[in-house]
Amino acid sequence: MSQTSGAGHDPRPADSIPLRLVDAWLPPRLRPYARLARLDRPIGWWLLLLPCLWSSGLASASAGQMPDLIHFALFFIGAVVMRGAGSTWNDIVDRDLDGSVERTRNRPIPSGAVSAKQAALFMGLLLLTGLAILLTFNRTAILIGFASLVPVVIYPFIKRVSNHPQLVLGLAFAWGGLMGWVAETERLEAPAYLLYAAAIAWTVGYDTLYALQDIEDDPSVGIGSTALAYGDKVPAFVAAMYALAIVLAAGAVWMTAPGFLAVCGLIGFAGHLIWQVRSIRLDDPAHALMLFKSNRDAGLHLAVGFALEGVYRAF
Repeated sequence: MSQTSGAGHDPRPADSIPLRLVDAWLPPRLRPYARLARLDRPIGWWLLLLPCLWSSGLASASAGQMPDLIHFALFFIGAVVMRGAGSTWNDIVDRDLDGSVERTRNRPIPSGAVSAKQAALFMGLLLLTGLAILLTFNRTAILIGFASLVPVVIYPFIKRVSNHPQLVLGLAFAWGGLMGWVAETERLEAPAYLLYAAAIAWTVGYDTLYALQDIEDDPSVGIGSTALAYGDKVPAFVAAMYALAIVLAAGAVWMTAPGFLAVCGLIGFAGHLIWQVRSIRLDDPAHALMLFKSNRDAGLHLAVGFALEGVYRAF
């Protein structure tokens, strides 16, 4: 972004990327909305999308069918839109707290680039777009999709009263583990629940790494996190969450008569998470952010493995 706040200070958070295309095409007055929707931080929609791809891909593979690329495309658009809506809601609720934290004080609302009312209208537009996408799926998927809003709504409040808000975040970000499966089969089955639980554990683990960035600021503004709760035991806690995610994902694969390609995806996922745990450094926020963002690649191992398994079984 071209905005600055103070001499030489970049208002973008550390985990943002330059939005050259957005800056080139959007007028300046619309650019804060791109930041509000976190378009400069694509890792968020990746982490929301990946459980959808896991469950959709594995459901197709278990039926001996090709992956549904139309569903993949709809999940992608939905993840970007609903990530934006959820982030906007979070920023509306946290607008006073964000101004007190170094990493978030330059977000559009606390910086004054967007008012809370304008943000609410923008969120409404995103939700309507998400609804239009949701209505293209079967009735069961539509009902499951509506239910996903519950953890999204309560998450910003949980971190004020609990040191484990990552669990509620996991309930929201892992929802695709249910959605992908039911979009393909029109019913929820045991592998979908296992993938959902695996994605919850995965989310709790990677967001604990993310919370290491705010471990100095969060106590002063009354925000809890698993990074604060476990302190120097964070590596052990993350290892436990990742191990649980691997076991649960393996259970889902086992229940669908695993093939070589699906197992390869699982092994890649497990290997990547083991590397993350071995690499944790509690006193290096930049390194913690790098590990957090690497979860896109971890999740892609499963998504690609399951999709290729579907292609193989279809032939």
